[in-house]
Amino acid sequence: MSGIHHTPSGTAYEVHGDSSARPPVILIHGLGLSRRLWDTHIAQYGARHQVVAYDLYGHGESAPCPRVADLSLFAGQVVELLDTLRIERAAIVGFSIGGMINRRLALDAGERVSSLVIMSSPHDRGAEAQAAVEARARRVREEGTMATLGDALVRWFTPGSLADHPERAAAVTAWREQVDPESHAQAAWVLAHGVRELTSASSTPHPAFVLTGENDTGSTPAMAHAIATQTGAEAAHIVPGYQHLGLLEDPSAFTEPVIDFLTRMHS
Repeated sequence: MSGIHHTPSGTAYEVHGDSSARPPVILIHGLGLSRRLWDTHIAQYGARHQVVAYDLYGHGESAPCPRVADLSLFAGQVVELLDTLRIERAAIVGFSIGGMINRRLALDAGERVSSLVIMSSPHDRGAEAQAAVEARARRVREEGTMATLGDALVRWFTPGSLADHPERAAAVTAWREQVDPESHAQAAWVLAHGVRELTSASSTPHPAFVLTGENDTGSTPAMAHAIATQTGAEAAHIVPGYQHLGLLEDPSAFTEPVIDFLTRMHS
């Protein structure tokens, strides 16, 4: 099934790889980004799995949030996507807020989840970092979708990447410009506050793999280890040298460990 398709509620998605391969893999991008985040990863995933990349509500080519956003709204978006594609269960790979959404999905509709990959995703931040994330969410609400992007690019990319590969920052900027302002403001608030419901949640029985970049200041190695402990995952995998968008700088460094995990869990 090639090309862009939409679910009944307006979620834009595309499907790649072998439709008979199991488990199917659903890729969830981060706040203010797009399913295009996964373009350089899909060939590796698709060699072994059916792969579905989609846009969150209000992002890319998807419809805006249909109601006030929370993690369960975005988890329900995944359920509708699975229903549309007649996929009973899937491995859910979530980046950043996507790793919050897939944890919420495991709690809300665990029967649809075969395994979880929680990539560069936040957990308990501590008071100072939590206040900073909430301040950024307020700024998005008050000043618009582009207000926080400049600072974000510095946090997300290594300095050498920004200097040597300006096309990466240009792509992220273009994805941000596509975002529906109201949906983005709501999702930013979910990113800020959704960690509270996850840190207090019970663990799930699903196999889980947790990874992040060594120098990711928003989804730190300490957070990754805490998520691994809570989910019962093996020790978190820390990718040396990278910040939040290391998966754009070095796709294989973030994809190969995931494929290895999926192979071990589902072979």
